Amino acid sequence: MMKSEYESLFCIDSHQHFWRRSRGDYTWLTPDLGAIYADFMPEQLRDTLSRNGIDQTVLVQAAETDSETDFMLSIADATPFVAGVVGWVALEQVSAKQRLLDLSKRPKFKGIRPMLQAIDNVDWMLLPELDCHYKVLTELGLCFDALITPVHLPNVKILAERYPELKIVIDHAAKPDLTQTDLTQWQRDLAAVAKCSNVYCKLSGLLNEAGSQPRFSSVVPAIDHVLQCFGPKRVMWGSDWPVIRLAGHYDSWVRDSRSYLSSLSVDDQAWVWGRSAQQFYSL
Repeated sequence: MMKSEYESLFCIDSHQHFWRRSRGDYTWLTPDLGAIYADFMPEQLRDTLSRNGIDQTVLVQAAETDSETDFMLSIADATPFVAGVVGWVALEQVSAKQRLLDLSKRPKFKGIRPMLQAIDNVDWMLLPELDCHYKVLTELGLCFDALITPVHLPNVKILAERYPELKIVIDHAAKPDLTQTDLTQWQRDLAAVAKCSNVYCKLSGLLNEAGSQPRFSSVVPAIDHVLQCFGPKRVMWGSDWPVIRLAGHYDSWVRDSRSYLSSLSVDDQAWVWGRSAQQFYSL
């Protein structure tokens, strides 16, 4: 694709974070994480987006607190390039319904992300007491980001079939261990989930699963499989910034993704780069 054609695409980074360490709710953010053990706010991302032709972003939660969701919404209100916010809500609490109703009144609030990968009970997402809140999400047109690992994929399929009107997106393609040569189980389970038309998948975070010295070539087989399973209209590109700094750089992730996706038709590229996120999150 010629540069002029690429520049004509409306591009959305469907997955990025901001945080301020002094808030105290990022318990997972420890000094050993070096490259991301710092504050990351809009002023540090703005030029990067402009340089790479990214028009908008979706800001995703990074702490299991109501206050962080409110913090993100305040950032979004003051930051034009943030088109949507995916927050956190304590789904297991009775108060979740009212919280969702209140948040839905904020124009940029688009959905929630329970940190499923950190919950010991793999079946947590299927607990009966969450049923009423899944129904509220559906009624309000809110989305469900699934932060999972491959072991959760069968349950995501059950969830998607149980609530066919609930829009679900799998973050980071479920974080397959790309250092392993046998990805058969992940491939099989992802393909099964993809049969549910209400499930989408993000091309994000894959470099972080590709070992200590990741190369884009290491993630290509995973990207191939995601596109084969979901098709461009249910795949959205994301950076996972600033977490990507642990494995690479925003600029190179955009460059390599652009090169890879150039083999698709211009229309299909438009879906991966922006339309899928627009459609999924109602941006």
